[in-house]
Amino acid sequence: MSALLAINWEPELRGILIVIISVTVLCGSVYLILGTNMGARLGFLVSLAALAGWMFIMGAIWWSYGQGLKGTDPSWQPVASQSVIRDPGVLDDVGIIGSGYSPTDSNTENAVQIQGLMGENGWSKLDPALPGFQQAGSAATVFMEESGALAAGEFTVVNVFDKGGDRYPTLFGGSVDFLAFFHDSHYVVVEVAPLVPQRTEPGRAPARPIIDESRSHEYIYMVRDMGNKRVPAAVITIASLVMFLVLCWLLHRRDRYVSANRSALPAKA
Repeated sequence: MSALLAINWEPELRGILIVIISVTVLCGSVYLILGTNMGARLGFLVSLAALAGWMFIMGAIWWSYGQGLKGTDPSWQPVASQSVIRDPGVLDDVGIIGSGYSPTDSNTENAVQIQGLMGENGWSKLDPALPGFQQAGSAATVFMEESGALAAGEFTVVNVFDKGGDRYPTLFGGSVDFLAFFHDSHYVVVEVAPLVPQRTEPGRAPARPIIDESRSHEYIYMVRDMGNKRVPAAVITIASLVMFLVLCWLLHRRDRYVSANRSALPAKA
């Protein structure tokens, strides 16, 4: 009784048993029927070829629509040792902006100057209404909080700058891109501004955030990780296709041997 209760309440063990029983019933019942009519060896080849063909179709559907067994999704990852940049002067050292930055006493003017330099160096400023702005801003918020530089509610995202990520090869000036399997590295720089500390009072709505102009803006440097969302489905599709073709060739070779043996003249006594 205790063993049955353990199987019922352990999700890992129960899941393993469900998979084993399902595979045994599905494949075993088909093989049992084919084996009783064709023989053990031929029934095994036919049932295994049918399973490989079904796995190929299922993997192709998963590969096409990005469903089923999936890998990791694309995400923004911090650039090694250069993720959170608290000093705007370091932007030149890491290659984000070119030389020409001359800091002033006004942090607002420094931020405007950096925006101009980023535009001159190929960075494009994203519209806040675009989904890419929100995704990059959310990832940058997590990295900023994890670094301990600023806590939640102490800063706000003001700008997102984008560079790279072009896909190739394309046809007809980029209008046809279904063959664009390759891409350049994709980078973003998220600009955040520290906020003036606000006093919170119970029962009252939080005050509108105000940017602290006495503190310099900070930047989060990230690179796009494309992930491998369709790789598991692609592996299943290709491996199942190879297995299916090999099994079909074995069945074809067996049929040729059987036909040759049946058509041979009977041996003389």
